[in-house]
Amino acid sequence: MSQYPTYDPADSVVRARGLCRRFTPDAGILDGVDLDLGAGEVVALVGRRGSGRASLLRALARQDREVVASGYLRLPERIALLGASADAAPWKRTLEHVAAGVPGVATRRPARRALAEVGLLDAEASWAGELSFLDQQRLALARVLAGEPELILADQPWQTLDALGKLALHRALRHSAAERGIAVLVVTNDAEQVLEVADRVLVLESGRIVEELAVPRHDHEARERIRQRVAERIGAPVVTESAPDEPRIARQVTA
Repeated sequence: MSQYPTYDPADSVVRARGLCRRFTPDAGILDGVDLDLGAGEVVALVGRRGSGRASLLRALARQDREVVASGYLRLPERIALLGASADAAPWKRTLEHVAAGVPGVATRRPARRALAEVGLLDAEASWAGELSFLDQQRLALARVLAGEPELILADQPWQTLDALGKLALHRALRHSAAERGIAVLVVTNDAEQVLEVADRVLVLESGRIVEELAVPRHDHEARERIRQRVAERIGAPVVTESAPDEPRIARQVTA
């Protein structure tokens, strides 16, 4: 009998048990990962270089067929990948660009809903190439949302945005995930980004999840402890804040 479940009650969007990925039988990259992602939940995945973050992301995106695979993995049908590049077609209108991300016969209703969620509905007739850099990042998120994914895999998004731009997109992503019941995994090593976007943090080391941290929304001291813990885990300099009220200065893959 298999040690991994052949049936589970579908109380999570993603479930992995004992997930292993190897280049050869003796060279491992993921070593027994257990993972659950719930509907409407945003989870941050952090880890040092070589920890296996990219390998786990490829496994969840069904893009690692070249490796030796074992373990149990249940994934939803509709999966989207959100990267750091906006990749907007400059010759398309904003609404047209977003509607192109809708599977099947493209309609404007899901595209307009997605544009409204990211704050771009009033720019639906604008040329994509004329948008600001921040709005092009909003546009990329809207295109992903228009496809109505069940799982979003965000690979270090919005790294080049300033603090206010990141905050705006974090809020849009969190709102859409909760409203639509989308599970989101954000791969990042930005401790500040973790605090703004994530409900939980998973720490990956040597192909295993070695620590899980819940991110409180309103407890400043607890959030500061989480920020410092993440910074320690990824080997980043730890800077202590001086006061609680001091301001801190996709392409889409469809399975």
